[in-house]
Amino acid sequence: MENISSVSDILVLEKLELSESSRYPVFFTLLFVYIALLISNIGVVVIIIAERSLHQPMYLLFCNLSVNDILGNTILLPHLLYDMVSKNRFMSYNGCVTQAFFIHTYASASHTIMIIMAIDRYVAICNPLRYSAIMTAKAVVILSVCAWAFSVVLVVVLLSLTIRLSRCISVVPNFYCDNASLFKLSCEDVSINNIYGLFYTVVLFSSSMGTVAVTYIRIAIICWTKKNAELNSKAIQTCASHLVLYLIMLLTGYIIIITHRFPEERFLRKLVAVLFHVVPAHLNPIIYGLQTKTLRQRILQVISKKITHS
Repeated sequence: MENISSVSDILVLEKLELSESSRYPVFFTLLFVYIALLISNIGVVVIIIAERSLHQPMYLLFCNLSVNDILGNTILLPHLLYDMVSKNRFMSYNGCVTQAFFIHTYASASHTIMIIMAIDRYVAICNPLRYSAIMTAKAVVILSVCAWAFSVVLVVVLLSLTIRLSRCISVVPNFYCDNASLFKLSCEDVSINNIYGLFYTVVLFSSSMGTVAVTYIRIAIICWTKKNAELNSKAIQTCASHLVLYLIMLLTGYIIIITHRFPEERFLRKLVAVLFHVVPAHLNPIIYGLQTKTLRQRILQVISKKITHS
Protein backbone atom coordinates (compact mmCIF):
# COMPACT_ATOMS: atom_id res chain seq x y z
CA MET A 1 0.00 0.00 0.00
CA GLU A 2 2.87 2.41 0.76
CA ASN A 3 4.33 1.78 -2.71
CA ILE A 4 0.97 2.50 -4.39
CA SER A 5 0.60 5.69 -2.37
CA SER A 6 4.06 6.95 -3.36
CA VAL A 7 3.50 6.11 -7.04
CA SER A 8 0.13 7.88 -7.08
CA ASP A 9 1.80 11.08 -5.93
CA ILE A 10 3.88 11.14 -9.12
CA LEU A 11 1.91 12.41 -12.11
CA VAL A 12 2.66 11.89 -15.78
CA LEU A 13 2.18 14.91 -18.03
CA GLU A 14 0.85 14.53 -21.54
CA LYS A 15 3.52 14.92 -24.21
CA LEU A 16 3.61 17.89 -26.56
CA GLU A 17 3.14 15.59 -29.58
CA LEU A 18 6.18 16.67 -31.59
CA SER A 19 7.89 14.54 -34.19
CA GLU A 20 11.54 13.64 -33.60
CA SER A 21 12.66 15.89 -36.46
CA SER A 22 10.79 18.93 -35.12
CA ARG A 23 11.64 18.47 -31.43
CA TYR A 24 14.94 20.37 -31.42
CA PRO A 25 13.88 23.19 -33.78
CA VAL A 26 10.87 23.81 -31.51
CA PHE A 27 13.09 23.55 -28.43
CA PHE A 28 15.58 26.17 -29.65
CA THR A 29 12.78 28.43 -30.89
CA LEU A 30 11.07 28.36 -27.48
CA LEU A 31 14.44 28.82 -25.72
CA PHE A 32 15.18 31.91 -27.84
CA VAL A 33 11.65 33.22 -27.25
CA TYR A 34 12.00 32.74 -23.48
CA ILE A 35 15.41 34.43 -23.28
CA ALA A 36 14.19 37.32 -25.47
CA LEU A 37 11.08 37.97 -23.36
CA LEU A 38 13.15 37.82 -20.16
CA ILE A 39 15.65 40.36 -21.50
CA SER A 40 12.96 42.72 -22.82
CA ASN A 41 10.68 42.62 -19.76
CA ILE A 42 13.43 42.71 -17.13
CA GLY A 43 15.15 45.46 -19.10
CA VAL A 44 12.04 47.63 -19.16
CA VAL A 45 11.41 47.12 -15.42
CA VAL A 46 15.03 47.97 -14.55
CA ILE A 47 14.95 51.13 -16.70
CA ILE A 48 11.67 52.28 -15.12
CA ILE A 49 12.99 51.68 -11.59
CA ALA A 50 16.39 53.30 -12.28
CA GLU A 51 15.10 56.37 -14.16
CA ARG A 52 13.41 58.87 -11.82
CA SER A 53 11.66 60.64 -14.70
CA LEU A 54 9.77 57.39 -15.38
CA HIS A 55 8.38 57.14 -11.85
CA GLN A 56 4.92 57.97 -13.16
CA PRO A 57 1.67 56.02 -12.68
CA MET A 58 1.50 54.68 -16.25
CA TYR A 59 5.04 53.27 -16.15
CA LEU A 60 4.73 51.90 -12.62
CA LEU A 61 1.49 50.14 -13.56
CA PHE A 62 3.24 48.76 -16.62
CA CYS A 63 5.82 47.14 -14.32
CA ASN A 64 3.00 44.92 -13.02
CA LEU A 65 2.45 43.66 -16.56
CA SER A 66 6.13 42.85 -17.12
CA VAL A 67 6.48 41.12 -13.74
CA ASN A 68 3.38 39.06 -14.50
CA ASP A 69 4.73 38.08 -17.94
CA ILE A 70 8.04 36.98 -16.41
CA LEU A 71 6.17 34.97 -13.75
CA GLY A 72 3.78 33.29 -16.18
CA ASN A 73 6.44 32.26 -18.68
CA THR A 74 9.00 31.17 -16.07
CA ILE A 75 6.52 28.78 -14.46
CA LEU A 76 5.75 27.19 -17.85
CA LEU A 77 8.60 27.37 -20.38
CA PRO A 78 11.68 26.11 -18.45
CA HIS A 79 9.84 22.98 -17.35
CA LEU A 80 8.47 22.47 -20.87
CA LEU A 81 11.95 22.87 -22.37
CA TYR A 82 13.39 20.36 -19.89
CA ASP A 83 10.63 17.87 -20.71
CA MET A 84 11.33 18.22 -24.44
CA VAL A 85 15.03 17.41 -24.06
CA SER A 86 14.90 14.79 -21.32
CA LYS A 87 11.56 13.26 -22.35
CA ASN A 88 10.89 13.20 -18.61
CA ARG A 89 7.22 14.05 -18.20
CA PHE A 90 6.92 13.26 -14.48
CA MET A 91 5.90 15.77 -11.82
CA SER A 92 4.91 15.44 -8.18
CA TYR A 93 1.32 16.26 -7.26
CA ASN A 94 2.46 19.16 -5.04
CA GLY A 95 4.62 20.47 -7.87
CA CYS A 96 1.65 20.21 -10.22
CA VAL A 97 -0.59 22.17 -7.83
CA THR A 98 2.12 24.83 -7.45
CA GLN A 99 2.44 25.19 -11.22
CA ALA A 100 -1.36 25.40 -11.58
CA PHE A 101 -1.46 28.12 -8.90
CA PHE A 102 1.04 30.32 -10.74
CA ILE A 103 -0.46 29.56 -14.18
CA HIS A 104 -3.90 30.71 -13.01
CA THR A 105 -2.48 33.65 -11.08
CA TYR A 106 -0.74 34.76 -14.27
CA ALA A 107 -3.94 34.42 -16.30
CA SER A 108 -6.06 36.19 -13.68
CA ALA A 109 -3.56 39.00 -13.12
CA SER A 110 -3.38 39.57 -16.89
CA HIS A 111 -7.04 40.63 -16.69
CA THR A 112 -6.90 42.59 -13.43
CA ILE A 113 -3.76 44.51 -14.48
CA MET A 114 -5.47 45.40 -17.77
CA ILE A 115 -8.37 46.75 -15.69
CA ILE A 116 -6.21 49.12 -13.64
CA MET A 117 -4.32 50.22 -16.77
CA ALA A 118 -7.63 50.98 -18.50
CA ILE A 119 -8.65 53.08 -15.48
CA ASP A 120 -5.32 54.93 -15.65
CA ARG A 121 -5.80 55.71 -19.37
CA TYR A 122 -9.36 56.87 -18.72
CA VAL A 123 -8.27 59.33 -16.03
CA ALA A 124 -5.30 60.54 -18.13
CA ILE A 125 -7.43 61.29 -21.20
CA CYS A 126 -10.79 62.28 -19.70
CA ASN A 127 -9.49 64.15 -16.61
CA PRO A 128 -5.99 65.35 -17.60
CA LEU A 129 -6.02 68.34 -15.22
CA ARG A 130 -6.83 66.13 -12.22
CA TYR A 131 -4.66 63.18 -13.30
CA SER A 132 -1.76 63.89 -10.92
CA ALA A 133 -4.17 64.47 -8.03
CA ILE A 134 -6.10 61.23 -8.67
CA MET A 135 -3.29 58.87 -9.74
CA THR A 136 -0.98 59.46 -6.79
CA ALA A 137 1.72 57.03 -5.68
CA LYS A 138 -0.66 55.77 -3.01
CA ALA A 139 -3.40 55.20 -5.61
CA VAL A 140 -0.98 53.26 -7.83
CA VAL A 141 0.05 51.02 -4.92
CA ILE A 142 -3.58 50.41 -3.89
CA LEU A 143 -4.62 49.57 -7.47
CA SER A 144 -1.65 47.22 -7.91
CA VAL A 145 -2.23 45.43 -4.58
CA CYS A 146 -5.95 45.07 -5.35
CA ALA A 147 -5.20 43.63 -8.81
CA TRP A 148 -2.85 40.98 -7.42
CA ALA A 149 -4.90 40.23 -4.29
CA PHE A 150 -8.11 39.77 -6.26
CA SER A 151 -6.33 37.34 -8.62
CA VAL A 152 -4.73 35.34 -5.80
CA VAL A 153 -7.99 35.02 -3.83
CA LEU A 154 -9.87 33.74 -6.89
CA VAL A 155 -7.15 31.18 -7.64
CA VAL A 156 -6.77 30.00 -4.02
CA VAL A 157 -10.48 29.21 -3.83
CA LEU A 158 -10.36 27.56 -7.27
CA LEU A 159 -7.52 25.21 -6.33
CA SER A 160 -8.76 24.60 -2.77
CA LEU A 161 -11.85 22.99 -4.24
CA THR A 162 -9.64 20.77 -6.40
CA ILE A 163 -7.03 19.56 -3.90
CA ARG A 164 -9.80 18.31 -1.57
CA LEU A 165 -10.63 15.63 -4.19
CA SER A 166 -9.14 12.15 -4.07
CA ARG A 167 -7.30 10.97 -7.18
CA CYS A 168 -7.84 7.81 -9.19
CA ILE A 169 -5.81 8.79 -12.29
CA SER A 170 -2.13 9.73 -12.51
CA VAL A 171 -1.96 10.95 -16.12
CA VAL A 172 -2.49 14.70 -16.50
CA PRO A 173 -4.45 15.38 -19.72
CA ASN A 174 -2.25 18.34 -20.59
CA PHE A 175 1.45 19.17 -21.07
CA TYR A 176 1.33 21.47 -18.04
CA CYS A 177 -0.77 21.59 -14.89
CA ASP A 178 -3.90 23.71 -14.61
CA ASN A 179 -7.05 23.41 -12.53
CA ALA A 180 -9.17 21.64 -15.17
CA SER A 181 -6.45 19.04 -15.72
CA LEU A 182 -6.08 18.50 -11.97
CA PHE A 183 -9.72 17.84 -11.13
CA LYS A 184 -9.94 15.48 -14.12
CA LEU A 185 -7.62 13.20 -12.11
CA SER A 186 -10.47 12.52 -9.70
CA CYS A 187 -13.30 10.04 -10.08
CA GLU A 188 -15.47 11.96 -7.58
CA ASP A 189 -18.31 14.32 -8.40
CA VAL A 190 -16.72 17.59 -9.61
CA SER A 191 -19.94 19.58 -10.01
CA ILE A 192 -18.82 22.16 -7.42
CA ASN A 193 -15.53 22.58 -9.27
CA ASN A 194 -17.33 23.15 -12.56
CA ILE A 195 -19.75 25.64 -10.97
CA TYR A 196 -17.00 27.66 -9.27
CA GLY A 197 -14.82 27.39 -12.40
CA LEU A 198 -17.68 28.95 -14.38
CA PHE A 199 -18.14 31.62 -11.68
CA TYR A 200 -14.37 32.33 -11.70
CA THR A 201 -14.35 32.70 -15.49
CA VAL A 202 -17.49 34.85 -15.64
CA VAL A 203 -16.32 37.19 -12.83
CA LEU A 204 -12.85 37.59 -14.33
CA PHE A 205 -13.90 38.06 -17.94
CA SER A 206 -17.00 40.17 -17.26
CA SER A 207 -15.13 42.52 -14.89
CA SER A 208 -12.26 43.05 -17.33
CA MET A 209 -14.46 43.27 -20.42
CA GLY A 210 -16.92 45.56 -18.64
CA THR A 211 -14.21 47.91 -17.33
CA VAL A 212 -12.36 48.07 -20.64
CA ALA A 213 -15.60 48.58 -22.59
CA VAL A 214 -16.92 51.35 -20.28
CA THR A 215 -13.62 53.24 -20.08
CA TYR A 216 -12.96 53.08 -23.83
CA ILE A 217 -16.49 54.07 -24.76
CA ARG A 218 -16.18 57.08 -22.43
CA ILE A 219 -12.80 57.92 -23.97
CA ALA A 220 -14.29 57.66 -27.48
CA ILE A 221 -17.20 59.94 -26.50
CA ILE A 222 -14.83 62.54 -25.01
CA CYS A 223 -12.66 62.49 -28.14
CA TRP A 224 -15.73 62.75 -30.40
CA THR A 225 -17.31 65.66 -28.52
CA LYS A 226 -14.15 67.71 -27.96
CA LYS A 227 -12.74 67.15 -31.49
CA ASN A 228 -9.28 68.00 -30.22
CA ALA A 229 -6.57 66.74 -32.60
CA GLU A 230 -3.93 66.47 -29.86
CA LEU A 231 -6.34 64.61 -27.55
CA ASN A 232 -7.40 62.24 -30.34
CA SER A 233 -3.77 61.51 -31.21
CA LYS A 234 -2.94 60.78 -27.56
CA ALA A 235 -5.99 58.50 -27.23
CA ILE A 236 -5.14 56.55 -30.38
CA GLN A 237 -1.48 56.19 -29.42
CA THR A 238 -2.08 54.93 -25.88
CA CYS A 239 -5.43 53.15 -26.19
CA ALA A 240 -5.38 51.38 -29.56
CA SER A 241 -2.31 49.30 -28.64
CA HIS A 242 -3.77 48.49 -25.21
CA LEU A 243 -7.01 47.36 -26.83
CA VAL A 244 -5.30 45.17 -29.46
CA LEU A 245 -3.24 43.45 -26.78
CA TYR A 246 -6.30 42.92 -24.61
CA LEU A 247 -8.27 41.38 -27.50
CA ILE A 248 -5.41 38.97 -28.29
CA MET A 249 -5.26 37.89 -24.65
CA LEU A 250 -9.05 37.56 -24.52
CA LEU A 251 -9.23 35.46 -27.70
CA THR A 252 -6.48 33.02 -26.67
CA GLY A 253 -8.00 32.71 -23.19
CA TYR A 254 -11.41 31.85 -24.64
CA ILE A 255 -9.90 29.23 -26.97
CA ILE A 256 -8.08 27.52 -24.07
CA ILE A 257 -11.28 27.38 -21.99
CA ILE A 258 -13.41 26.12 -24.90
CA THR A 259 -10.92 23.46 -26.09
CA HIS A 260 -10.87 21.95 -22.57
CA ARG A 261 -14.45 20.86 -23.39
CA PHE A 262 -13.26 19.10 -26.55
CA PRO A 263 -10.58 16.50 -25.73
CA GLU A 264 -10.00 15.79 -29.43
CA GLU A 265 -8.67 19.34 -29.89
CA ARG A 266 -5.62 18.73 -27.71
CA PHE A 267 -3.01 20.02 -30.15
CA LEU A 268 -4.91 23.28 -30.67
CA ARG A 269 -5.22 23.75 -26.90
CA LYS A 270 -1.49 23.17 -26.41
CA LEU A 271 -0.54 25.55 -29.21
CA VAL A 272 -2.85 28.31 -27.95
CA ALA A 273 -1.65 27.81 -24.36
CA VAL A 274 1.94 28.51 -25.42
CA LEU A 275 0.84 31.50 -27.53
CA PHE A 276 -1.22 32.84 -24.59
CA HIS A 277 1.98 33.07 -22.58
CA VAL A 278 4.62 34.13 -25.10
CA VAL A 279 2.75 36.50 -27.47
CA PRO A 280 1.58 39.09 -24.87
CA ALA A 281 4.95 38.83 -23.08
CA HIS A 282 6.72 39.89 -26.30
CA LEU A 283 4.16 42.47 -27.38
CA ASN A 284 3.93 44.26 -24.02
CA PRO A 285 7.47 45.76 -24.06
CA ILE A 286 7.10 46.63 -27.76
CA ILE A 287 3.65 48.22 -27.49
CA TYR A 288 4.01 49.98 -24.15
CA GLY A 289 7.75 50.51 -24.21
CA LEU A 290 8.56 51.53 -27.76
CA GLN A 291 5.30 53.39 -28.41
CA THR A 292 5.70 55.54 -25.28
CA LYS A 293 7.98 58.42 -26.24
CA THR A 294 9.73 58.95 -22.88
CA LEU A 295 10.39 55.27 -22.29
CA ARG A 296 11.43 54.73 -25.91
CA GLN A 297 13.98 57.56 -25.70
CA ARG A 298 15.40 56.17 -22.46
CA ILE A 299 15.73 52.66 -23.96
CA LEU A 300 17.52 54.07 -27.02
CA GLN A 301 19.87 56.04 -24.75
CA VAL A 302 20.80 52.90 -22.82
CA ILE A 303 21.37 50.96 -26.05
CA SER A 304 23.51 53.76 -27.57
CA LYS A 305 25.64 53.93 -24.39
CA LYS A 306 26.23 50.18 -24.52
CA ILE A 307 27.26 50.39 -28.17
CA THR A 308 29.59 53.35 -27.46
CA HIS A 309 31.31 51.61 -24.53
CA SER A 310 31.71 48.37 -26.49
